[in-house]
Amino acid sequence: MHHADPIVVLGSRVTNGQPGALLVSRLNKTLKLAATMPDSAVIVSGCGEAAAMARYLIAHGLEPARIVQEPAATSTNENLENCFAVVENATALHVVTNEFHSLRTRLWAWHLNIPIKMHVALTPVKHRLRNYSREILATPHSAARIAWRKIRARF
Repeated sequence: MHHADPIVVLGSRVTNGQPGALLVSRLNKTLKLAATMPDSAVIVSGCGEAAAMARYLIAHGLEPARIVQEPAATSTNENLENCFAVVENATALHVVTNEFHSLRTRLWAWHLNIPIKMHVALTPVKHRLRNYSREILATPHSAARIAWRKIRARF
């Protein structure tokens, strides 16, 4: 039983069962954070990603008993919703993602009324241009989805 606010690692690409570079950066950040928060569970979230994330963390020294797998989420909002649903009495989720993804993560957390504390992992240099470029489209798309949900909820 874990009594502290959990650490949540948002999923990213896994190829042939192995975490990609972005996910490795998130997992390495998680290992450092988990060492400073020994009473926190570590929730690994993502459809097709959670098991690979758990294997990586265990292979790098994290105790299996600390890991909770959330294998259903397919988007940032589902990651947050599903992880928040599995914890009891948490005051906040300690969310680990890459810096390019932090604004969109904050938008969804705000919309879902899920308190979070961000912990950003640095994106490997060779992946920055592609991912920051993607966020230029993905963040406004998420903002529009959030606005639509809020408008729809009023009627």
